[in-house]
Amino acid sequence: MAVVLPSRQVKLFGTESENAEGRVLRAGALSAILDNGALRYIRLGDVEVMRAIAFLVRDENWGTFTPEISNLAVSEADGAFSVRYEARCLDANRSIRYQAEISCSPKGDLLFTARAKPDSNFLTNRTGFVVLHPLKGVAGRPVEVEHVDGRKVRSEFPAIINPVQPFFDIRALTHEVRPGLKVTCRMEGDSFEMEDHRNWTDASFKTYVRPLAKPWPYTLAAGQGFTQSVSLTFSGPLPAPAVQTGPRMIEVRVGNATSQRMPQIGLGVPPEEAAPALAVAPLIRAAQVRTLVCQFDGRRSDTAATAALCARLALQTGAGVVAEIILPAKAAPASELAPIASAIAAAGLKLAAVTVSPAPHLKAILPGSKGPDVPPYEALYAAARQAFPGVALGGGMYSYFTELNRNRPPAELLDFVTHTTSPIVHAADDVSVMETLEALPYVIQSTRSFIKGKPYRVGPSAIPARDNPYGAASADNPGNGRECLAKMDPRQRGLFGAAWTLGYIAAFANGGIEVVSIGAPTGPSGIIARKTDYPQPYFGTAQPPAVYPVYHVIKGMAAAAGAEIVDSRASDSGKVACVAFKTPGGIELWLANLSDTPQSVTFGGLGTRPMTALVLDEDSFVDVSVRPQYLAESGHSIAPGSTHLLGAYSVARLTVAQ
Repeated sequence: MAVVLPSRQVKLFGTESENAEGRVLRAGALSAILDNGALRYIRLGDVEVMRAIAFLVRDENWGTFTPEISNLAVSEADGAFSVRYEARCLDANRSIRYQAEISCSPKGDLLFTARAKPDSNFLTNRTGFVVLHPLKGVAGRPVEVEHVDGRKVRSEFPAIINPVQPFFDIRALTHEVRPGLKVTCRMEGDSFEMEDHRNWTDASFKTYVRPLAKPWPYTLAAGQGFTQSVSLTFSGPLPAPAVQTGPRMIEVRVGNATSQRMPQIGLGVPPEEAAPALAVAPLIRAAQVRTLVCQFDGRRSDTAATAALCARLALQTGAGVVAEIILPAKAAPASELAPIASAIAAAGLKLAAVTVSPAPHLKAILPGSKGPDVPPYEALYAAARQAFPGVALGGGMYSYFTELNRNRPPAELLDFVTHTTSPIVHAADDVSVMETLEALPYVIQSTRSFIKGKPYRVGPSAIPARDNPYGAASADNPGNGRECLAKMDPRQRGLFGAAWTLGYIAAFANGGIEVVSIGAPTGPSGIIARKTDYPQPYFGTAQPPAVYPVYHVIKGMAAAAGAEIVDSRASDSGKVACVAFKTPGGIELWLANLSDTPQSVTFGGLGTRPMTALVLDEDSFVDVSVRPQYLAESGHSIAPGSTHLLGAYSVARLTVAQ
């Protein structure tokens, strides 16, 4: 029987579904990308002014509709551009249409107007414009806020991530984009407010329509139209139009050893993946994973079986087990912890650590809302200490940094603090997912600002959303596409997933995090292939290949636990992620191309030392997937001072001799 080789799309993304590419529009010195009806990367010269302006429609679970666009007309002439289109968002229960018009003059004055009318009563959590300010040159910098009543107030974009909305009742925002040049973003048609999008690891500040203090979900009445608009105007001398050049060379400069150490690498083990994980225990052991975060959900009836499986998994992999305990919060913490502790003891499972959280904390609490009726942290943690004497106790949130930032535990009662993240909360296109890596240093800085010096762990995190704090559950993804808050994301299986994971671990390693846990051994967030009830192109065969590319990233990073981190920096961290550490023979430098285009990389600080490179890329994809021992190969030599080409979403391990 002939072997069906994977297509390029499957190698990169795990799916044949293609990511839509935008069109670059120019007006004088201003440029923007038109992407599925939205404007992204609005730049003046080479400076990013706005990350995005979009008219979005969301359902009652905060899921974002993909608009069906028709009658698109784009004109570029005399140094200006204009766009017109019609759009419709619908599902089996509702439908809304809107007409959009965008115009931009040679001076950069831009106007984006949307006129919407529901075809039926339309239940939504948010329908209207969303404006994203970038982080670079914005976070911690001055801004003038004009409120809906005409008041103008001087303030600053937050430096530390704000857990709630920094600004309310907004009509316009003005900030300096370069010395002597300011931009004013004016929003009409409703009252707008801002949230710090970095809470969800989005790389932006988001200003949106309809304040959260108003009830939601709400219903847009059938046939009742409304109009909103967003405009940009500039004051000050405009730069010359940016000169179009080819791709820039990226320099990765390697410096001296730091005082930081590479983190331990862990994997999450949800109850439904405990048995499949046990079936591939030799591969987990070979990956040298140090920590297994095994979940025990007090709302389920299979605690004893899960404990027995995790005990065998720990024995066969050599990894320490952290018990991630969810309590129903229907009775006293001690009484709910007792049967879980008994099951763990009966299974002979020795714990390295334990974390505990009430089930209501799995769901988000919006600012201004009354929190759930749960035991106070003091009682919860005291009961956990009593149930698991002598075991390290962690606390925080099993959901995202947002929830930790809004409901901060008393760190003095804990041995470490933890949370997870997901890159597909608000947007699921390829560029937005990779952009979330830009927000991670802010998450680290902000977490350290309130955990009082306690050790800091993160995860289990992956591209798929293991839970949905903002709706009933993570979304199904029957189309094997790119969906927000989906419990299965095909990119986990592709080179994209490997590159994102390397960037994720690199950010937290360089930020001094003690333990970084990723996804799971198997399943939707897994690193090892298994048969599933959802489509897996190439991997869904009768005898699936052994591992996804991300397995090798986990294996390489796990083997480095405790190694001295060596300072390494890429000249464009949005295109290439890097992390370096000492080895007995020299230095290992790991790189990931975070983009869909090849990147030419040069190296600084390494002198004439010889290097070899082992690469996870399109050419090696099949070999990588069938050979878990792939990292044992030595790779090919790189001449000192030469350029290394990183293919789309490829990952490279460079071994640098002393």
